[in-house]
Amino acid sequence: MTLVVQTLSEQIFSLVRDRIISGKIPADVAIRQDALAAELGVSKIPLREALARLEQDGLLLSQANRGFFVRPLNATEVEEVYALRLKIEPDAVAEAAKVATDADKRAAKAALDALDTAANTDKTQVGRLNRAFHMSLVRPLNRQVTIQIVERLNIISERYVGKHLEPAGRDDRAHNEHMALLELWSAGKATEVAALMHQHIAMTLEDLRKQFETEKALA
Repeated sequence: MTLVVQTLSEQIFSLVRDRIISGKIPADVAIRQDALAAELGVSKIPLREALARLEQDGLLLSQANRGFFVRPLNATEVEEVYALRLKIEPDAVAEAAKVATDADKRAAKAALDALDTAANTDKTQVGRLNRAFHMSLVRPLNRQVTIQIVERLNIISERYVGKHLEPAGRDDRAHNEHMALLELWSAGKATEVAALMHQHIAMTLEDLRKQFETEKALA
């Protein structure tokens, strides 16, 4: 068993990121760094470092003399992020399927089990665990640049995963698609898993388009 030890900066980064993903930090109000630092029991220096990292990851934006804000969910970003995922992620998953070890397959199964548990018990963790499952299908590729790019795109996608799952019935569809992906990937069926991953991402993008269009029409 590998013991993972996080530095203070990494712990703050994870805590604030989880609050952003879960919607606990609103998008239309500047983050009050003094109050947040006090709440977390840390100084402002490591908090500012964490906020700067979150800006690099696309979850925050900074405005001169106003501070950091949560980046609002928007249709333009959805198009960009999911288009990039469609270009990179299916092929990465396919190549990883060719070299995945038994240990990699057990890790992917454990990641999906954790996601399924959260879907039934703690919706705030679904975005993070969805990313963990998707990344478990990519990491055996062992190409660090590709892995980092795919993970960055999945990090930005996390909040959109929550939005996508708002309508009833999508939890079940996502579960069935993930099960099928894991089965094909574990069997080393590279062509088939690439096609299904492309469909999985594309259908999510289409659902999100419709949601944003509906919200725009009702605004």
